[in-house]
Amino acid sequence: MDMSSVIVAKSDQWNADDFAGGARTFTIEDVSIKPGTEQPVSIKLAGSDKVFRPCKTVSRILVAAWGADANAYRGRSIELYTDPGVTWGGMKVGGTRVSRMSDIAAPLVIALQEKKGSRKMTTVQPLKVVAPASDEPTIEGAEHAIRTAETPDELKTIWLHKNMRPFRDKLQTIMEQRKAELTPANTDTADTVAMFDTATTPEAIEAADKAANVLNIAADPAIVEARESAWTRGTGQ
Repeated sequence: MDMSSVIVAKSDQWNADDFAGGARTFTIEDVSIKPGTEQPVSIKLAGSDKVFRPCKTVSRILVAAWGADANAYRGRSIELYTDPGVTWGGMKVGGTRVSRMSDIAAPLVIALQEKKGSRKMTTVQPLKVVAPASDEPTIEGAEHAIRTAETPDELKTIWLHKNMRPFRDKLQTIMEQRKAELTPANTDTADTVAMFDTATTPEAIEAADKAANVLNIAADPAIVEARESAWTRGTGQ
C-alpha cells in the first residue's frame, strides 16, 4: 500500500508552502461554508483555480475585521503569507496567515490564541487596493472632471468632450453650479446695488437707476430688488 498519496499537500487549495517566495494579494470572489467538516470555510480567489481554506485563527481575523457575514467578503482583498512561527503538536511547522486586508480604516490589533493558555498579539495592516484603469467613461469620472475644473475655459472643454455626451442630462445642474463658482462676481452690479441701498432721496435713487441703465444691468434681479427696496424706503411705504 502506497502512502505517498496521503502526504502530498492538497493541490486544490493554497498552502503555506505556496507563499515561500513572498506574500501574495488576492481578491475574494466567493465564500462557502460547510459546518462540521475539518476545513469548513472555502474562499474562492480571483484568478486562481485553488481555494483558500483558512484555519480558525485566520477565520477569527476575518470576522474581527469584516464581520460575520461572509457574503460581504466578496470583492474585498487580502494579502496572504507564510508565518514560519506557526506551531502544531508542539513543533514549528509554518502556516498561512493574513498580513493586510482591504476595507479596514486602521491597523487591526487582535489577541489570538497561540497555544493553550497563551495569546499572541497580531496586527493586520490596511491594504490599499488600486482599481484598474478603465477606458470606458463613467458618470463618476465625468462628475469628478466637472468639479475639479479650474477655469471657465477648462470647464467648457470638459463639457463639450464626446465622453460627456451620455451624462449631460444628469450632470447639467452640477455643471451650472461649477460654472457659477468659476465665474467672477460682477462688481458693477454689486456697486450699483450699494448705491440703491444707501440712497435716501429720490434724486439719489434716480442717480443709481441711471447708473444701472448705463451699465446695461437694469434688468438684473439684484438691481430690480434693490431699486424696489430703495423706492419703498424713500416713499415710506
